[in-house]
This record gives sequence, C-alpha cells and structure tokens, in this order.
Amino acid sequence: MIVRSRLFTGLIRTLRNIGHRFTSRIWRLGAGARLFGLTLVYSGESFRRFRLTIREVYFTGVMSLIIIMVSAFFVGMVLALQGYNTLQKYGSSEAIGVLVALALVRELGPVITALLFAGRAGTAITAEIGLMKATEQLSAMEMMAVSPIARVIAPRFWAGVIAMPILAALFSMVGILGGYLVAVPLIGVDSGAFWSQMQANVDWRLDIVNGAIKSVVFGVACTMIALFEGYDAPPTAEGVSRATTRTVVTSSLTVLMLDFVLTSFMITL
Repeated sequence: MIVRSRLFTGLIRTLRNIGHRFTSRIWRLGAGARLFGLTLVYSGESFRRFRLTIREVYFTGVMSLIIIMVSAFFVGMVLALQGYNTLQKYGSSEAIGVLVALALVRELGPVITALLFAGRAGTAITAEIGLMKATEQLSAMEMMAVSPIARVIAPRFWAGVIAMPILAALFSMVGILGGYLVAVPLIGVDSGAFWSQMQANVDWRLDIVNGAIKSVVFGVACTMIALFEGYDAPPTAEGVSRATTRTVVTSSLTVLMLDFVLTSFMITL
C-alpha cells in the first residue's frame, strides 16, 4: 500500500508539473499576442516622435552592419568554393553565379541575417528593457502618465522591422560579391558568364520579392520575441540573463520554423 501510494503521489505530481508548464506556455503566448496588439495600437503615438525610431534603427541596424557584412562575405566565398566543386563534375561551372545568388537571395540571406540579428540586436533589446524594468524606469514612466509601450516598445519594434530587410539585402549583396571574388579572380570562371547567367535566372518576384517577404516576417518575429522577453523578465539579474538566453533560443527556432512554412507556401503558389 505504501508503494502504491508513493507511485500515485509521484504520478499526480508529474501530471501537475506538465499541466503547469502547459498553462504557463499558453499564458506567455497570450501575453505576447497582447503585447503585439498594444504595440500596434500605440504605434501611431510613437510615430509622432519618429526620431525615437530612427535612433533605434541606428542601434539595431547600423551597429549590426559589421557582423552582417563580414559573415556575408565569408558565406559567399564558401558557397562559391563548394558550388564550383560540385558543378565542375557536371560541366556546369559557369552557373556558379546562379547558385550563389539563388542560395543567398532565397534562403541564406534572410535566415542567417535573422539569426545574427537575434544574437546581436535581439539580446541587446531584451537586456536593455529588462534592466529598465529592474531599475523601475518603466514604472516611473507610468507614474508620469507616459506609456512604456509607446515610448519604449513601439520604436524598437518598428526599428527592427525596418532594419531587418535592409540588413538581409546587404547580406545578399555582400555574399554575391564574396562569391564573385572567389569564382572569377581565384578559380578563373568567366566574369561575363558569372553575371549574365545570374541576371537571366534570378527572378524578381519568385526570388527577390519572396526573400524580402521572409526578411520582413523574420524581423517582426525576432523583434517581438526580444521585446516580450525583456518586458516579461523578472526584475532581477538572474531573470534578465535567462530572458536574454530565451531570446536567442526562441528566435532561432522561430526563424527556422517560419522559413519552412513560408518556403512551403511560396513553392505552392
């Protein structure tokens, strides 16, 4: 009887923990959706002070340029090396420009940019808002009848949405340049063939526009996750550090999941 009682108690405790975690995830999902809705509602008020958004574009976008461009350059070079090694076996080495451009514009440009954006700008946003909450700056704004959503959240949200597509476009351009420097001067591929085949096979709507749509969606997701984690973080040093870690993990998984979903829709349409 004692053994059965212990097993029953352990089972009840396990089910209670599972239920608590499930309801906690649902609550956080609802709180995030509510914060997103409030951000859209207060966006008009924040746009009246558009200089705040421009300032955040500088901190989230311009300050991320170095890591974006350096990463893009080496990704393009690696794509050119690997692509030439594969295409040479089939006598299609002149199509290396098409491979580099399509890989960057369709997939690698938006995805890698979003991952780097989450690791650099997303964590900075979460830490900044979490520290503002820990030092009661957000509460002080509410006491002065200033909405933290309009003053802090909305400018950072729109800054991320604006900066992300621009960073993704720069990533693709710098990556193509890196692939060109490897394919033409180093390997010896004809420069005219590199550019002409790229221009002939990269479609404006199917490739460039779809890549831009992905970058916008990733920008919304990564920025909103960073904002919510910072706004919802416990006002302690440990709470802020855990929120920063959750920002990177959640943003990375969300970007990869959204990439699969968007690619599926874009292929079928």
